Amino acid sequence: MTAISSLRPVAVDEIEDYPFSVEDRFESHYFMAWERRRWLNSDMRLRGEPECRALFFDLINISYDQSPVGTLPTDHKILAKMLFVSDDRFDQLCRLEFGPLHKWRKFNCEGEIRLGHPMILKTLSEAVARRAENQARTDAASVARRLQRLRSALAGYNKDLASNEAAVRWIDEWMTEQGCTKRSPEWIENAMSAWSGHMHRLSGRPRNF
Repeated sequence: MTAISSLRPVAVDEIEDYPFSVEDRFESHYFMAWERRRWLNSDMRLRGEPECRALFFDLINISYDQSPVGTLPTDHKILAKMLFVSDDRFDQLCRLEFGPLHKWRKFNCEGEIRLGHPMILKTLSEAVARRAENQARTDAASVARRLQRLRSALAGYNKDLASNEAAVRWIDEWMTEQGCTKRSPEWIENAMSAWSGHMHRLSGRPRNF
């Protein structure tokens, strides 16, 4: 049986949850990653009819603009309309072993049943990972620049304090927690006083042996 003809009604709680929600946005991904060699050597390309291959590729592109991203509606009439083919022709092609919906399967999208494809999920997951890595690098660079500016400002008051990494990071965190957005001389002086008070409290604590 083909992937489509073998589908059977199942309860929503028996269908795997889709990993992305309608809130997930990929606006910056106006292009999609495509594993060319994997496609060239896939069964779908090597064994599918030219028309099926074309519609299969169209559906992949269409899914990137759907919500959640990477999914398709399950209604064949809607899919046929999206592909500009007749309902009968689409159903006929879907009965083939390598039809337009080859390896597409049902997912539970927050209560709505939609179709998803493992290749698209892999591509989206990798995109999310890359975005997180890029954001982490950006955040780390931003923190490094902020700490360097703080060291330079502190050096004008106390060079030893500016060279104390623990002090610089504590002062930076304190100023952030206080909602300081512009690190003026007044804020720097208040932060230094807070650090001094913090160290004084630590030195006054009884030690446990």
